[in-house]
Amino acid sequence: MAQGKGDIGLIGLAVMGQNLILNMADHGFTVVAFNRSVEKVHAFLANEAKGKSILGAESIQDLVSKLKSPRRIMLLVKAGAAVDSFIQQLVPHLEKGDIIIDGGNSEYTDSERRCKDLQVKGIRFVGAGVSGGEDGARYGPSLMPGGNKEAWPYIKDIFQSIAAKSDGQPCCDWVGNEGAGHFVKMVHNGIEYGDMQLIGEVYHLMLAIGINQEQMANTFEEWNKGELDSFLIDITKDILKFKDSDALNCYYYISLKDLNKI
Repeated sequence: MAQGKGDIGLIGLAVMGQNLILNMADHGFTVVAFNRSVEKVHAFLANEAKGKSILGAESIQDLVSKLKSPRRIMLLVKAGAAVDSFIQQLVPHLEKGDIIIDGGNSEYTDSERRCKDLQVKGIRFVGAGVSGGEDGARYGPSLMPGGNKEAWPYIKDIFQSIAAKSDGQPCCDWVGNEGAGHFVKMVHNGIEYGDMQLIGEVYHLMLAIGINQEQMANTFEEWNKGELDSFLIDITKDILKFKDSDALNCYYYISLKDLNKI
């Protein structure tokens, strides 16, 4: 187990939280992990986090005490009331200049409110869109931080180190004030869901005119070599190549499974 003070704390040890912690540790950062169910912290430290630069916390106060100043604490919990609850628990233990980062799928208007409310208390708030799902969190997500810009110099190194890279550049930069991070993630999701709708409609049309699964897969494979090259076209090709007696049900099952990776 790591010793000394942590570079960043992370609350929420579901799949995304655990993978982001492991990603941070792989990039040389010491992370303090906390979960509402402390048993999950113990299990994480004994298994996936064993031997890595990861500390466990038994309480909110313990988490805060194990962090370097200014404290950087990231929340990966259910959007809405859970985020506000953890912020309320954290604030009494924090000092001016400390940073709270909400990495969940929060409504951007909630991030605007939290940023303003915490600024009055001297706490820097960041609402960060996180894209890439389980695999992205582990090996390189796209990160969209926004909020109190005073926080950016203190989280930039961590965020840009763990982010995915495109042509050597990190898929992460400061996107704007207050709720901008979650607003950008909302737009990102809208484009992505539009793409999925188009793919679904193309599949339905191909099915209706009698094109078989293998022919569909070959078509999507060709499309993925040109302007339509993308993760969604690529996994659609893989889905269509999957052999099953009930191809239609198989398609929907694997599609829903793969959506969790986005």
